[in-house]
Amino acid sequence: MIQLGQHPAPSHAIAHFSDTHLLAGGAPLYGKVDTIHHLGLALEQLEHSTAKPQAIVFTGDLADLGEPDAYERLKAVVEPAAQRMGAQLIWVMGNHDERAPYARILFDAEGTDAPQDRVYDVDGLRIISFDTTVPGYHHGDITDEQLEWLAGVLAQPAEHGTLLAVHHPPIPTPMLEAMGILELQRQHRLADVIRGTDVRAILGGHLHYSTHSTFAGIPVSVASATCYSLDLTARDRLLSGVDFGQAVNLVHVYPEQLVHSIVPLGATAEVSGTPASAWDQIEAMQPDERLEMLSSKTSPFNAPRS
Repeated sequence: MIQLGQHPAPSHAIAHFSDTHLLAGGAPLYGKVDTIHHLGLALEQLEHSTAKPQAIVFTGDLADLGEPDAYERLKAVVEPAAQRMGAQLIWVMGNHDERAPYARILFDAEGTDAPQDRVYDVDGLRIISFDTTVPGYHHGDITDEQLEWLAGVLAQPAEHGTLLAVHHPPIPTPMLEAMGILELQRQHRLADVIRGTDVRAILGGHLHYSTHSTFAGIPVSVASATCYSLDLTARDRLLSGVDFGQAVNLVHVYPEQLVHSIVPLGATAEVSGTPASAWDQIEAMQPDERLEMLSSKTSPFNAPRS
């Protein structure tokens, strides 16, 4: 495929999933939400897209109750799709997860209560899975030992920089103030460690809606959930979970920029479009011909459609 714009192809494409909240036995969440179906749909849409991700990052709350069978079902759904796409899997702990079964089933590691922090190399892009969970609680926090470990990892820059993947995003939640109770505590300590390093973006979950901010001068991108989202305009509700608005994110990495794209889940009805076969015509044109055909308001391509 030829380059049409000013920017070259990205060096990396990373898929960012969050909050699958699977239950043992594949039971529906709250007796209503088919989390397995939604996860499968998200993977199917990703696989049929042009993204071709080198890695798929899941930013926590993989299982709703931390049940071993839920992690087994997660692997059964995700691993075959990731293998077909040639994508590395990167798991992150969430507050609904439990460290011992998470470590044992997803990493074949001895069950442990220790923080689940890991470093991945994805073709020169470093992705750090950083555990912000507090055992027995839903809010987030980080130990001094974790911060010392993180500082040591970041002391050596990576070829394409670093993405820090956490569950609790270190940002305000103005449209859902109640989530402030369950936010990452003592955020300034994390800021002191990552400011001025090669961390290019922070990927988060937890909120069940897509949002963006900055932290310590670093962009923060939060992926919505695949299970259910939170209605930010619900009246007379402290929290309102709805089986609607699920999405995943795509992260494209360029030398000087990152692009975060939100991909809504579910069936759609096309109201306008152009077939992929048009690429053959576009590639056969000279640059000035392409500009005239695709940009001019009077060209046949842009003619009004009834």
